[in-house]
Amino acid sequence: MELQNTVKEALNALYHHPEDTVRMQADRWLQDFQRTIDAWQVADNLLHDSSSNQETLIFCSQTLRSKVQRDFEELPSEAFRPLRDSLNTLLKTFHKGPPKVRTQISLAVAALAVHVPAEDWGDGGIVNWLKDGMNSHPEFIPSFLEVLRVLPEEAFNYKIAARPDRRRQFEQELASTMDTALTVLSACLNINELKEQVLEAFASWLRLRHRIPAVTLASHPLVLAALSSLHSDMLLEASVNVVSELIHYTAARNSGGASSQMPLIQVIVPQVMSLKPQLRDPSKDEEDIKAIARLFADMGDAYVELIATGSDESMLIVHALLEVASHPEFDIASMTFNFWHNLQLVLVERDSYQEFGNDAAREVERNRRLQVFRSSYESLVSLVTFRVQYPQDYSDLSREDQKDFKQTRYAVADALIDAALVLGGEATLKILYMKLVEAVSCCATDWRPAEAALYCIRAISDFVSVVDAEVMPQIMSLLPKLPHQSQLLQTVCLTVGAYSKWLDAASNGSSFLPSLLDILVSGMNMCEDSAAAAALAFRNLCSDCKKELRRYIDGLFQIYERAVSGEGTFKVSDEDSLHLVEALSMVITELNSENAKKALEAICLPAVSPLQEIINQGPVVLGQKTARELTVHIDRLANIFRHVNHPEAVADAIQKLWPIFKAIFDIRAWDMRTMESLCRACKNAVRTSKQFMVVTIGAMLEEIQVLYRQHHQPCFLYLSSEVIKIFGSDPSCAGYLKILIESLFSHTTCLLTKFEEFTSRPDIADDCFLLASRCIRYCPHLLFPSPVFPSLVDCAMVGVTVQHREASNSILHFLSDIFDLSNSYHGENFISIRDNVIIPRGASMTRILVACLTGALPISRLETVSYALFSLSRAYGIKALEWTKECVSLIPSTAVTELEKAKFLQALSEAVSGANMNGLILPIEEISEVCRRNRTVQEIVQGALRPLEIKIVNVS
Repeated sequence: MELQNTVKEALNALYHHPEDTVRMQADRWLQDFQRTIDAWQVADNLLHDSSSNQETLIFCSQTLRSKVQRDFEELPSEAFRPLRDSLNTLLKTFHKGPPKVRTQISLAVAALAVHVPAEDWGDGGIVNWLKDGMNSHPEFIPSFLEVLRVLPEEAFNYKIAARPDRRRQFEQELASTMDTALTVLSACLNINELKEQVLEAFASWLRLRHRIPAVTLASHPLVLAALSSLHSDMLLEASVNVVSELIHYTAARNSGGASSQMPLIQVIVPQVMSLKPQLRDPSKDEEDIKAIARLFADMGDAYVELIATGSDESMLIVHALLEVASHPEFDIASMTFNFWHNLQLVLVERDSYQEFGNDAAREVERNRRLQVFRSSYESLVSLVTFRVQYPQDYSDLSREDQKDFKQTRYAVADALIDAALVLGGEATLKILYMKLVEAVSCCATDWRPAEAALYCIRAISDFVSVVDAEVMPQIMSLLPKLPHQSQLLQTVCLTVGAYSKWLDAASNGSSFLPSLLDILVSGMNMCEDSAAAAALAFRNLCSDCKKELRRYIDGLFQIYERAVSGEGTFKVSDEDSLHLVEALSMVITELNSENAKKALEAICLPAVSPLQEIINQGPVVLGQKTARELTVHIDRLANIFRHVNHPEAVADAIQKLWPIFKAIFDIRAWDMRTMESLCRACKNAVRTSKQFMVVTIGAMLEEIQVLYRQHHQPCFLYLSSEVIKIFGSDPSCAGYLKILIESLFSHTTCLLTKFEEFTSRPDIADDCFLLASRCIRYCPHLLFPSPVFPSLVDCAMVGVTVQHREASNSILHFLSDIFDLSNSYHGENFISIRDNVIIPRGASMTRILVACLTGALPISRLETVSYALFSLSRAYGIKALEWTKECVSLIPSTAVTELEKAKFLQALSEAVSGANMNGLILPIEEISEVCRRNRTVQEIVQGALRPLEIKIVNVS
């Protein structure tokens, strides 16, 4: 009683106390209370207490539902019947509401049925129990109907802590009682006020996809009731839900194909088609129109392969879907977009025509179908283009509404791509070009239609032939004539960038370049958005037309220098200026070696000069600068080194720049942002220059070794990974690379000796084990004989359960790479060294991996952990199986039954014998699900395996 009063007081504080801190304390207390075993009795008592207010009833019904779902195993087996009887009484008590409470009680009953087999439930299982309850107490039918509705839904509710075998058994129990359930629902159809509830329950049972012959369903009273209710305003939503499920039911994979479902399809389609006039009925509520449109969209999606044949009947559905696509509300029109996409796939993919014999016959049928649907896709193009037009009041819209408008434009662009794939890019372009011409005529008064047409033209750029000589030249001629309104100019710039491949390939493409470059300069002058678009277009233009643009190199340098200097009228942000750096770098790549070297010096100068100036002011000034003042210039150098593909020139440049880089390394090694930027520049230089970098690489590696010991910057490890990838297998570099990895790894393993250190510095763990994996692939001869290898393995075992995703994945991949050593470069030479380290640790390592599978790591990491265990098993065979048996035996049988353990071990045994890993996936998923089914079980399993308490074996 005292606890019941405390619950009431806490609820009162939660909902009514004026202070936030008190409300938060009450909320925390109530959450903790829900996890206790006392919560069962307290929640039950308060629900039966007629004096409980609505807040108490809602909380206690949620608590009871949650306890049945997650913690049913807490109760002794004899508690089932009293619990079922109590829930039965509550169903009757709340048969008139409150609805929230009744729903929670219904979910609790359904969850109980998931846990308890039909034979233990008694009365022939829950469906017969509900049927008997309805017959005995017709006044409580609404409550029993709600349970009947949620039952099939709960079969797939993974919040219920049922074992996989029991969940499958429950699905079979429901399937075997489906006839009884539908008979009960049919009987309830006679009660008018229950009709909506009956239809919702029927829709729920259809989701089970249990096969009932189409002939039977076609004349079933529930189906006929749903179809006849489509014209009822009161029952429209419920009947649409049923008919939607019936449509999906006929198209399900296990349905036996369209021919076997035809009796039902022939009943559904005419009834849905009869709703078409209502799409344009102004008296209809928008939600009703949306429900009807959903049926047409569902029908299109489900029967797309039938529709793709192009029969007269299927074209009626297509015309109805065009009607939906023409609806002024985008939310309604866009319901059809998935259909147009799927239809496009069926029409275009040649695999769709296998049944038509030889290649010639298939091509004839494909062309016939494409011709049949040509006018439909042409109509679609005309119907969707206006939707991308900016609203008059766009600038006044909320940020959320502006975001929605952008999403609308993306969706329309996808629909236009589908049309272009069916019609061909040039045919689609002609339709859009006509809209552009029409819009340009009124551009002086309204820029929006022209912008919309150009946006659509840009959307299909990948599907327009690069040799189109009919429409594209006319579009390119139009672009310089358009007014310089900011949004229009932004789209013009993006269109230029989108058609850069056409400009390169077309016979007269180069003649447009000067005027288009002028447009891009105007875009950089206008505003930040148009400048961003112009910078991106400039990059695309230089990427695809780099050979032609060599002629304009001086002009390009002027644009670049204006943009990166930050002086003058350009509005290009520092971030967008990187597009210009990249653009000019790609043009420089096309120059001969001598000119490229000079151009490289020139492109570096605007970034190098400010850095040199800062350094010249002395170490104090360099140390006081913000990271941004340095990284804006270093990032530009990083992009230059990445995109100027002249290895020798880049190597010379980095050699000349090394004193500047060293000064920044020495003074700013504490600054993570600056170090990341500088390491990225060095990494790109290494990647581009490769062996030409050999002069500078030694000094660079010596620098990061010393600085890593002092400042522990993860990016030093990342840069080392790139060096290992390029130089790892080069014998001439073996000496200093061995010193490098031993220095980095020995220091990292001293930094990461406890699990808490992995949690506080996951970035170091991530980059350390990425580097270690690189060493296994590129220089196993340096890593495995090294004294740091055993320490690295021990370190991995300490940190593998870290919750940080990237760090955990890097460690798991490192372990997998060790187990898969025979697959790496000369890896088989080091298997004996590996085994001397792994075998003494094998039992502990296996236990940690099993702990990861069963709850120490999130379920999202399951695939990576599974592969590590699979690799371990494949590498060590029977030994690995023994290690796994040993650690699985530690898990109490109350948490995992002996049968469940045996299934898992059998699958692992088959993997050891050479079976494919795919056979291991389901058993691993199931044992993982069993061990995670609720918090209590997870704690029992982890308490038994204790991955964080395993003593690491020290092997000399």
